[in-house]
Amino acid sequence: MANGTIAFDTLSTSGQITGTAKSLDTDYVVNGSVKAWVNFDGEAAGAAARDSFNVGSMTDNSTGNHTITTSSAFANDDFATPIGEKQDSVVTITHCSPASTSTVTVISFNSGGTNDDFSVVSVVMIGDLT
Repeated sequence: MANGTIAFDTLSTSGQITGTAKSLDTDYVVNGSVKAWVNFDGEAAGAAARDSFNVGSMTDNSTGNHTITTSSAFANDDFATPIGEKQDSVVTITHCSPASTSTVTVISFNSGGTNDDFSVVSVVMIGDLT
């Protein structure tokens, strides 16, 4: 089986999308799109992923402390990691930072400042892959 290259500058739809956005510069796809994401249950044993993209494994380090390892590494450890959590009637503060080119550590705190596990945690990773 032969492998090859297709070169193009713009992706266009055949009309299946309504509205005005029917084409996209490929630079946006390469440089501006999400490269990895995960939605997981932090209360479950082992931080069970509900769904993910480019996530190879997850580690439940301790209460409110989880490590996500990507399948494909980022070019450096400066990639962005916006996150979100859902917890009924509790204010949460979360620290999420790249620990290396392929891991992110998520530390979750409840409103009292104590590490806490949450039922819905979502992490998005945006940056350049190697």
